[in-house]
Amino acid sequence: MLIKTSPEEIENFLTDASNTRGFCDAVYFPESKEDIADILRKANKEKISVTVSGNHTGLTGAAVPHGGIVISTEKLNKILEINTDEEFAVVQPGVILADFLKEIKSKNYLYPPDPTEDNCFIGGTVATNASGAKTFKYGPTRNYIEELEIILADGNILNLSRGMQEADGLSMKLKTEKGKKIFLEIPDFKMPHTKNASGYFCKKNMDAIDLFIGSEGTLGVITKIKLKIIPAPEKLISCVVFFNDENCALGFLQKARELSYQTRQIHQANAIDALALEYFDERALRFLSKDFRQVPPDANAAIWFEQETTKESDDTILELWMNLISEFNGNEESAWFSLTENDKKNIKEFRHAISWKINEYMAGKGFRKLGTDVAVPPEKFEELYLYSKNVVTKNSLKFVNYGHFGDAHMHLNILPETEEQFELGKKIYSEICSKAIKLGGTVSAEHGIGKNKTKYLLEMYGEENIRKMAELKRRLDPNLILGIGNIFDEKILSA
Repeated sequence: MLIKTSPEEIENFLTDASNTRGFCDAVYFPESKEDIADILRKANKEKISVTVSGNHTGLTGAAVPHGGIVISTEKLNKILEINTDEEFAVVQPGVILADFLKEIKSKNYLYPPDPTEDNCFIGGTVATNASGAKTFKYGPTRNYIEELEIILADGNILNLSRGMQEADGLSMKLKTEKGKKIFLEIPDFKMPHTKNASGYFCKKNMDAIDLFIGSEGTLGVITKIKLKIIPAPEKLISCVVFFNDENCALGFLQKARELSYQTRQIHQANAIDALALEYFDERALRFLSKDFRQVPPDANAAIWFEQETTKESDDTILELWMNLISEFNGNEESAWFSLTENDKKNIKEFRHAISWKINEYMAGKGFRKLGTDVAVPPEKFEELYLYSKNVVTKNSLKFVNYGHFGDAHMHLNILPETEEQFELGKKIYSEICSKAIKLGGTVSAEHGIGKNKTKYLLEMYGEENIRKMAELKRRLDPNLILGIGNIFDEKILSA
C-alpha cells in the first residue's frame, strides 16, 4: 500500500473545489477493504484523526483534513458488476461518476443522480447524498443506494441492505460481520420537507442504510456500493429558453413545476413532466456569454428544461412546451434546442460551466467560495429568492444566481473583489441561510455540511438535536477519529 508524506506529493489532498485548505501528516492509498480496516484499527488504537478523500470536488471542506491522516479511495476504482436484467450495478467508491455513466449509457441505462461535477467519485456522492438536475424528477443519491459495505472506525465491517435493517421506532440495532452488536437511539427531530443534505438522516422506523448515506465520512469508510439503475429514455427534449423579463422566466418555471407535479400525481400521459428545471439569472448569463454565443445580449434570465419522451409522444410534448414558452413571452427564436449530439454536449457544458467558472474566479481571488446551497418548500421560494437578491444588491456586491429552481433550490454566489467585500459576503451568506431556515428550509440541499457549514446546521436544528445527532457518532466512533470537523463543531463532540 502506497503512503505519501512529502508536502509536494500530498498538496492536492489539502484543498477542495471551494478553496478550503487544511493540513495532514500522510496520505494512504489502500487497494482493498482489508487495507482500510488495517489503517483504521491502527488509527483507532492510537486515536489518530482520519479524513476520507474522494476526488477533491466537494464544496464544504468535508474531505479537507485538519491534521492526522487521509485515506484516499482513488485506487478502489473498479466497476464490479452491471446487471441490466435486475437493473443494478456494484462499484467501489473511487469510480469516477462520468466513467460509470458512460459505461451504463453503452448498455442503454441511466443512473439519475447527476451532480454538476461529474468528475466526482461515486463514494463521495454517497457520502454527501449528492444530487443534480435530474433530482427534480428522480430524487437524490439516497433513492438509488441498495447496499453498502462500510468499515467502521474500529476496523469492523458492516454490511447494509435496504429493507433488511430497519429501526424499531427510534431504536436501531446493527451487527457487524464478526457479530459485534451496536445499539443506537435515533433522534426524534423534524427534517425539512425539501431536498436536504444537512446532517444525519433521522426518523422513526428508518432504514439503517440511510443513516450512512450523507454522513460525510464521520461514521465509517464506504468500500462497496450497490446502485439502482434505470433504462435510458427513448428520446429527450432538452432546451435553454431565454427571457427578456425575469418575472416571465420565474412564472414559466413555477407553472412548469406545477404541471409536472400534476402529471405525476394523476399519472397523465403525453403531458409536461420535466426531468430538470434549472434557472440562470442575468448575471449568470453575462458570466457565461463570452464562452457561449447562444446567449442573446438582451436576455435577462434563462431556463433549461429537459423531459423524456418517446417517438410517439415527442411532437405532442414539444408543442406543449412551446405553448408554455409563448405564454410567458420566452424568446422562441433564440430558444436553444438539442437537435444533435453536439447540441446536447454544448448544453451540458453550458449548465456545468457556471459552477467551475465561479470556483476558478474565487480561487483566483484567493477566497473560499461563497455560494449558497439553500432550499425551501416551493411555496416559499419566491420569498427566499427576492430576499436574497435584494440583500446582496443593497450591499453593492457582485453576484450570480442560478440553480435547481424546480426543486426550490438556489445557488446564489457572491463574488467579492476585496477582503472587505469577502467579510461582508460571509455576513450576507449567513443571513440568507437564516432566512431559508425561517421559511422551513435547509442550509444545504446537496453539498453537505462539511467543515464550513457547522454553525448553520446548529442554527437549523438547535443544539439539543445536534448533540443527539453527535451521540450517534460516538456510538459508532467512540474514539472520535473519523471526519472530525465535519457536520459537528469540535466543541459539540468534546463536551
